[in-house]
Amino acid sequence: MATNATTVFPRNFVWGAATASYQIEGAVDEGGRGLSIWDTFARTPGKVLNGDTGDIACDHYHRFGEDVGLMRELGIDSYRFSIAWPRMQPEGKGELNPDGLRFYSALLDRLESQQITPFPTLYHWDLPQSLGDQGGWTSRETSYRFADYVDKLVDALGPRVGQWITLNEPWCSAWLGYAVGQHAPGLTDLPAALAANHHLLLAHGLAVQAIRASSTAEVGITLNLAHVTPASEDPLDRQAAIFTEGNANRMFLDPLFRGAYPADMMELYGEATAEMEEGDLGVISTTIDFLGVNYYAPAIVGSRERLTELQALGYCVDTGRAPNLLDTTARAIHLKRPGFTSTQMGWEVEPATLTELLHNVRDQYRSIPIYITENGMSNADYVRHNGSVLDPARIAYLEGHLHAVAEAIASGVDVRGYYVWSLLDNFEWALGYSQRFGLIWVDYPTGERTPKASYYWYRDFIAAQAPLPRDRGVTSATMTLPA
Repeated sequence: MATNATTVFPRNFVWGAATASYQIEGAVDEGGRGLSIWDTFARTPGKVLNGDTGDIACDHYHRFGEDVGLMRELGIDSYRFSIAWPRMQPEGKGELNPDGLRFYSALLDRLESQQITPFPTLYHWDLPQSLGDQGGWTSRETSYRFADYVDKLVDALGPRVGQWITLNEPWCSAWLGYAVGQHAPGLTDLPAALAANHHLLLAHGLAVQAIRASSTAEVGITLNLAHVTPASEDPLDRQAAIFTEGNANRMFLDPLFRGAYPADMMELYGEATAEMEEGDLGVISTTIDFLGVNYYAPAIVGSRERLTELQALGYCVDTGRAPNLLDTTARAIHLKRPGFTSTQMGWEVEPATLTELLHNVRDQYRSIPIYITENGMSNADYVRHNGSVLDPARIAYLEGHLHAVAEAIASGVDVRGYYVWSLLDNFEWALGYSQRFGLIWVDYPTGERTPKASYYWYRDFIAAQAPLPRDRGVTSATMTLPA
């Protein structure tokens, strides 16, 4: 931030933190939970760094009461978590598992007792392995199984939930799982990725319709949208950026809001394009009540054909990104710019790009309530001799991105809430336990929780937005952020 700025958040702006089931729950063999594709993938040698698995993770299954207590002390309004499909429906079909239902009911009870609103995600990547064995998201049948699961779950828990997120980051499920092989189930097959892309969106649309048929709850989807900038004005770099943005954003936003896939991407993928049935796009574009946006870092993209010239300008290949998904077609490659601060993941920090991304969504599609459902950074955290965890880089990151959100709001973007990723350090997918995103340090051998400096900073930031005791009915509050 170049100058001091007064950051204004709307009345009743929602402050939250987020987690996901496989990343924190553990207890993979307890309470009738079935096997997931991530259990299988993580136990496959060479797939996850250091052979790490989510078998225990943060042991949230047994320690959720403690974790909700930490949420209460943090002062958040809302907790975004995901419900593990294999814990609720071990085989991906049939009646709900009573033990799974008891666990999530107990979590909802504890949240309610602390006046924390639940914001559950119905699918955060842990597909029942039994459905994975039948093709996973390459199979149209999985979309129907998901809709049936959602119908049963909303019937059981729905009266206690006012908002549902259908899917988290379907781009990751489809492309990292089926094209790149970096996530479960670990395939490297472009047609499979395109089929998964379509069937995930179809599952979303069917789930929206199922929820609407039996509930008055709001429903939306969370996308990990990309802010893509070409490395230069060269036509090859610009075209690479267009295709990269198309893969990351328009392959999801266009069918959701326009009822069609982008023509240029369909031309690019050619014969690999997934088969659709009549009416699919109408289902996918069923109106939603809000859009969740996960955002971490900008993307700088150039043409692989120009790599030598770009390296001469100071760029280097961005090894913090997944292998490029379009390399064989669009010849696109992710790059890093010299002189930019990066997180432990190797992702550049440029908060203003979040403001620009939110403007783009509003201007290119339509004004819709938006929640920032994930935003945060991995940092090289450690416990000091006095038991504290200092993470000033994370505080600066959150401060900058909150300023970016406020800038978007001030310019008319309807942002309703903000969720830090993550409440807890956790299992970071293919990177195992090597990356710490949490506001709370987790000592994995013991499960001990230690709030970091960023936890206390976020607590104080939230508290400064309204007089204490906190009143959901106060008018807009202001807070001055330092430069």
